[in-house]
Amino acid sequence: MKSILKMNKRGIMMLGDLYPAILTLVLIGIVLGLGIYILGEVDGKVDDAEASSAINETMVGLGDFSDWIAIIVIVIAAAIVLGVVFSAFGGGMGPPGV
Repeated sequence: MKSILKMNKRGIMMLGDLYPAILTLVLIGIVLGLGIYILGEVDGKVDDAEASSAINETMVGLGDFSDWIAIIVIVIAAAIVLGVVFSAFGGGMGPPGV
C-alpha cells in the first residue's frame, strides 16, 4: 500500500509534505464527523433494539478513533520539524564518525 505522505531520498519529511498531511487529516475529520452525524440520525429512526445497540457501538468506536487525531497531528508535525533540522545540518550526508 502506497503512503499518501512522501519522503525524500533519505526518508525525511520536509515542509512540502505539510499540505498533503493537513489535507488528509481534514478529510478524515470531515468523514468522521459526517459518519457520526448520520449514524445519530439513523439511530433516532430505528425501532429495533439490536440495531440501535450496534449503531451506538459504532458511534462510540468512531468517537474513540477521533481522539487519536490530535496525536497523529503532533507526530506529523514532529516528523516535519525533525526533517527540517536534519536537512539544515546535513542529516547523514557523510560517513559516520567523520
